Amino acid sequence: MSRITVIGGTGYAGSAIVAEAAARGHEVTALSRSLPTEPVQNVNYVQGDATDEATLASVIDGSDVVVGALAPRGELASAWRDFYRFLARRADAAGVRLYIVGGASSLRPAPGAERFVSDLSGIPDELHDEIRLGAAFIVEDLPATPASLDWVFVSPALHFGAFMPGEQLGRYRLGDDVAVDPEGGAISAADYALGFVDLIEKGEHHRAHVNIGH
Repeated sequence: MSRITVIGGTGYAGSAIVAEAAARGHEVTALSRSLPTEPVQNVNYVQGDATDEATLASVIDGSDVVVGALAPRGELASAWRDFYRFLARRADAAGVRLYIVGGASSLRPAPGAERFVSDLSGIPDELHDEIRLGAAFIVEDLPATPASLDWVFVSPALHFGAFMPGEQLGRYRLGDDVAVDPEGGAISAADYALGFVDLIEKGEHHRAHVNIGH
């Protein structure tokens, strides 16, 4: 079993990953600004600010895996990319594997095609900055990290989130940076978490961009 720390462990994706990992017997710590109203049994919840260096170090040190599950919106919107760069440096220094909850915009509809982020027509303008931030992190920042950092960026299908929860099927399809559904597809939080924890347990992907969809 692994010691897994989830940054943003009470959010939509983070809480599902926490629940799945804990159900499999992993030692799970969840860091978030607020504590959950319905905590998962056997999970160590830590209330704090992930952007505080001492707080972040306290939950990362001693872990085997750190999961970044913070969305680039709200109070973190302007600082999201800088925070994730810092998280990558901290994970590298600690020798911890880093898994990031990504977005679908950085995927491609077909091999060699432009990424979805290249055409945001039809997407509300207020979401454009958030989408571009997430895509820039995997396209520019993660590949530029030291080779010693073992990272995996995990994009869900296009239709993923509390506003479009998707059907829980108990299965998923795994792809690389080409979407398993060229139309974008969908995935529930539970099934995304199922695939996410499988990735952690199998440990077959290194410095890789993958996607999980139905």
